[in-house]
Amino acid sequence: MIKTDILIIGAGPTGLFAVFEAGLLKLKCHLIDALPQPGGQCSEIYPKKPIYDIPGFPEVLAGDLVDNLMEQIRPFEPGFTLGERAQTIDKQEDGSFIVTTNKGTKHHAPVVVIAGGLGSFEPRKPPIANIKDYEDKGVAYIIREPEIYKDKRVVIAGGGDSALDWAIYLAEIASEVSLVHRRKDFRGALDSVEKVEELSKLGKIKLITDAEVVDLKGEDELNSVVIRHKDKAMEEEVKETDYFIPLFGLSPKLGPIADWGLEIEKNAIKVNNSYDYETNIPGIYAIGDVNTYPGKLKLILCGFHEAAIMCQSAYQRIFPDKKYVMKYTTVSGVSGFDGSKKEAKREVVKSIN
Repeated sequence: MIKTDILIIGAGPTGLFAVFEAGLLKLKCHLIDALPQPGGQCSEIYPKKPIYDIPGFPEVLAGDLVDNLMEQIRPFEPGFTLGERAQTIDKQEDGSFIVTTNKGTKHHAPVVVIAGGLGSFEPRKPPIANIKDYEDKGVAYIIREPEIYKDKRVVIAGGGDSALDWAIYLAEIASEVSLVHRRKDFRGALDSVEKVEELSKLGKIKLITDAEVVDLKGEDELNSVVIRHKDKAMEEEVKETDYFIPLFGLSPKLGPIADWGLEIEKNAIKVNNSYDYETNIPGIYAIGDVNTYPGKLKLILCGFHEAAIMCQSAYQRIFPDKKYVMKYTTVSGVSGFDGSKKEAKREVVKSIN
């Protein structure tokens, strides 16, 4: 059985940063994730996607953010159970918990933190009758390796941030990018919409609005899509392409966690945001996109904040008789469990007689 101070379910950015905050408190962490590598969505779904709202990073690729977080927590030597899903949880007489995965791996900890993002995901697929025939044959719902689209013709469908961001990104490497959206207005960030419009004027993105892809064609692999135009009396256009990428978002599912007796609201876990992000079960916390509370913002930077607050509460739960006096890392430095030490250089003051 794996024993640790804090058991974190979910190895996305929020879960990884929680390891750092716990490490500052001398608390050991172990993480469980159903994916085969740390990083959550940032590693599995869009490692090459740029993120613009991480403090101190005007722009950082999602995969690079994960690499930086892994480097940041390396001195605290976290453990990982990867490729396994947290299946059951059993509360012990002393208030601690045993979490067992779908492969039977048992973990024991006084504190459990659910940082599973939005849970497990399934792509929202457009209602195209033959779309399954072309999956992995020109149709993709997630972009993992954008390099494969180099010098290729790509049709993207969608009107949200993901569709806009990838259209902007692929405009620089694909031979042709078309963005199809069923409305004239987009739901994405204003600067992304403006960038797409600018690239459209430059001829780098073909913007097709008030339209949708209704059929796919090709013998062994996709070679064209059928686009129906609403503003042209439902006229249909056959457009040749190498790839069709519908980006209509992902449907989140909590999975087995939904059966743990936690208070759930709209597929998210309710927490006490006024204090420490604890759930209705003492000793179980939820941080990041998986939780909900009044005023909740689903941003990575908000998950980082929640991780820091949660760790303070977890420390008091694990050591109720100890008082922790917070010291800034600029003062105390960072001491790793591996013996490493990071600290600011001390100023040498020399008195002159």
